[in-house]
Amino acid sequence: MKREVRIEGNSIWIDADRKGDAVAFTVNGSDTPQTASIVEAEPGVYSVLLNGKSYLVRLAQGKQELLVSVCGREYIVDVIDPRARSRRAGALGGDGRQVLSAPMPGKIVKQLVNEGDQVEAGQGVIVVEAMKMQNEMKATRAGRVTSLPTAEGATVSAGEVLAVIE
Repeated sequence: MKREVRIEGNSIWIDADRKGDAVAFTVNGSDTPQTASIVEAEPGVYSVLLNGKSYLVRLAQGKQELLVSVCGREYIVDVIDPRARSRRAGALGGDGRQVLSAPMPGKIVKQLVNEGDQVEAGQGVIVVEAMKMQNEMKATRAGRVTSLPTAEGATVSAGEVLAVIE
């Protein structure tokens, strides 16, 4: 998935594809893909292996941005999904698809619905634990759950799709 990432105000584009612990990615449209191994050691703390070097990365949600600590240095990071605006517009307008995404890295504690279930506006769909707090992700409008790509006990990244409601 291609996203704009602003680190300390400087924009780069990252196109990443995650398969288990392995993340294949390119930066700024490079033809040379790279691969990193990313494992969540505990909520908000990740072990990253990139180019033979190991990094401990800590994530914390700020007011509107993500605070990322690597090698003792803290960065303000803003991840922009170009589809987010259209998703929000569809969710508020009542038409089209509603996509529930993880607000920050965490673990799926409980799925409150199954694929094919009808949900009402405000009904809980999935519970995510992040930074030792449980967050119930709710439907913003009525619809049918068409996809639940995650399972209970799975770890999720910020922005990862948790449920799709149509």
